[in-house]
Amino acid sequence: MTHLSEALAHTADAAEALTVDLVDAVTTRGWRVATAESLTGGNVATVLSAAPGATSWFVGSVVSYSPEVKFGLLDVPRGPVVSAECAAQMARRTGELLGAELALALTGVGGPAPDEGEPAGTVWFAVAHPDGVRTVREVFDGDPPQVLTTAVARGLEILTAVAAHGPDAPVGHT
Repeated sequence: MTHLSEALAHTADAAEALTVDLVDAVTTRGWRVATAESLTGGNVATVLSAAPGATSWFVGSVVSYSPEVKFGLLDVPRGPVVSAECAAQMARRTGELLGAELALALTGVGGPAPDEGEPAGTVWFAVAHPDGVRTVREVFDGDPPQVLTTAVARGLEILTAVAAHGPDAPVGHT
């Protein structure tokens, strides 16, 4: 197994407990979930699609790795794509496009070099919720595969907290 596949397997194992809480939060409310992923390239969607009963609550994902996909498909205003504004618009628009009450978006700098004035490891998360949008910025240590797997796990934590408690939920800090 490669370093990345080992890390993703570990992330999937750790995410299993989170998805139980997420599934409970969304199914009791009758909500659907979607994701918009840039630096994680669909890895959050992979974890969600493997969760119990995913066909009843997970509607899909937009992998918007390229800024042009963010600008064109997700209506992100031209400008920095490693920002709260970009993540929030990615989440809002994905929820609209896919008919989801909850939409998680992730955008950032996986590394190894900085980008847009942000250090490697910077990730912006946003969750669009019926009561508003929550954004969170984190800076993770590690090489690009480590940043990716940490971002996947952290995104699931944030999504679960917001699903259960709303956009003002405490989401902790890594």
